[in-house]
Amino acid sequence: MAEREPGGRLRPTADEAVGELYAAHWKGLVRLAWLLLRDDLAAEEVVQDAFIAVHRRWDSLRSHENATAYLRRAVVNGARSGLRHRGVEERYLTREQGEPTSYARRTEKSAEERALDAETTSSMIVALGHLSQRQKEVLTMRYYLDLSEAEIADALGISAGSVKAHAHRGLATLRDRMETAS
Repeated sequence: MAEREPGGRLRPTADEAVGELYAAHWKGLVRLAWLLLRDDLAAEEVVQDAFIAVHRRWDSLRSHENATAYLRRAVVNGARSGLRHRGVEERYLTREQGEPTSYARRTEKSAEERALDAETTSSMIVALGHLSQRQKEVLTMRYYLDLSEAEIADALGISAGSVKAHAHRGLATLRDRMETAS
């Protein structure tokens, strides 16, 4: 049941508020996470974790109006964490497969890996993959989520000037890579 704020307005409960946030922002946040992680399941998991964190901390949030920005920041941080974890796993598997006695050692990609590689080789996706993590985050939030520089700065915890610089450098790099690919 909703409680009354000091001004007499009804303040929604955590369940109600997070339900509304979920309905309004789930799809966009999953897309953001996917663009950063390139993994459907990991993207959904990162977004789920962000919503769980908002629900858990709803009563202690300083400003409920900024819950969307909090969700974005949680998704970006979750994606970073997922990428770090993926890097650790890949280094371990590379080291293990290099061992002459490793289990299931293979020398060429499987049919599934080749099919996935062919699916994800669009030139823009490849070019985005060569950007720094911060540039990728800024450009994704700017052009995919259509966020303002201030919203991106808030979501990433950096200044608006840094957002502009990362966007400028990232676009210049993309432009060069796309011209080279043509």
